[in-house]
Amino acid sequence: MPHNDAEAVWGRCVEIIKDNVNWRTFQTWFEPIKAVALQSNILTLQVPSQFFYEWLEEHYVELLGKTIKRILGKEGRLEYRIVMDGGGTQRNQASVNMPGGIRNTPPKDNNYVDMPLKWDDPTNIKTPYAIPGLKRMQVDPQLNSNYVFDNYVEGDCNRVARSAGMHVAQKPGATSFNPLVIFGGVGWGKTHLVQAIGNEVRRLHPNKTVLYVSAEKFINQFIDHSKNNEINDFINFYQLIDVLILDDIHLFVPAAKTQDVFFAIFNHLHQSGKQIVLTSDTPPKDLEGMQERLLSRFRWGLNADIQPPDFETRQAILEMKMRHEGLVMPEEVVKYVAYNVQSNVRELEGAMIALFAQATLNKKEIDIELAKRVMKNFVKTSARELTIENIQKM
Repeated sequence: MPHNDAEAVWGRCVEIIKDNVNWRTFQTWFEPIKAVALQSNILTLQVPSQFFYEWLEEHYVELLGKTIKRILGKEGRLEYRIVMDGGGTQRNQASVNMPGGIRNTPPKDNNYVDMPLKWDDPTNIKTPYAIPGLKRMQVDPQLNSNYVFDNYVEGDCNRVARSAGMHVAQKPGATSFNPLVIFGGVGWGKTHLVQAIGNEVRRLHPNKTVLYVSAEKFINQFIDHSKNNEINDFINFYQLIDVLILDDIHLFVPAAKTQDVFFAIFNHLHQSGKQIVLTSDTPPKDLEGMQERLLSRFRWGLNADIQPPDFETRQAILEMKMRHEGLVMPEEVVKYVAYNVQSNVRELEGAMIALFAQATLNKKEIDIELAKRVMKNFVKTSARELTIENIQKM
């Protein structure tokens, strides 16, 4: 049937939909839809992205199904044409038709359908989601250049995670470690490691787009774009990333809508051969409140844990930090600090800085007596005596 017939049918559907959803929902999820064809009681609707299609099918499939049958009769059906706008020119558009109503039951792992959308010139995609201060395709990776593998001290506590991280950096998206999920306590070196992965990818693969983002920032950005009805821009931006490093995913637990969005992003990136690196303070299996479909995907790759650094690793961390900062401290003092500060790397480095600050401000030599006084104020538990016997027990 002519295109205007399709528009007329959809117009009648829209009037019904308006009576069943609030205005903001209508603006976000139904106003962008265009009717493009009507044939044999099948109405084809054009939607702007894969995520948009999946959201409609998951959240509004019943409303859409009942509406189209009310207008076209019991044989009425929907089909979606997914079009990604590549800059406004026909040659930069790709589309794929998908049937409607395939998600009458909650989605399972195996009913995700990948739609390979391609553009002749991806740099022309309109209004991608932009982090303030960044330009699309010239993305600031938000990485700390000081976090590299060369200054990440390896020990028994982190050897598997570090090795996996180096493997991923060498072949991002092309290993079985996708996603790579690194978990461990606060201050145990997760952020340093994942940022080292990002920096190494940029060194070895300068053409790949790398982005590090905290889960907190991701959530806030999603909220802001939801308020401005720019969810598709948000999704489209993240679909352009080659290596996505998302820190502290345990913060997603209370954010159900953010989990929905990340699920769609994860699927697209993974199916497109892009690398995903995640960190969590908690083992993925213990993330109560995280959607099972996400937990299942986290198990697709490697879950590597980081343990608290042992005495030898803590000593090596202090020595590396001293070399980097050009500082000198007697070996027995290094061992004393390493022995007493056992909680995490941040406190370990903080104790060393406090010790040097006290020595400088008071114009004192750094010795074991000064270290004992600093440790009393710095370490929560009372400083323990360092003896040869104690060291041998470590």
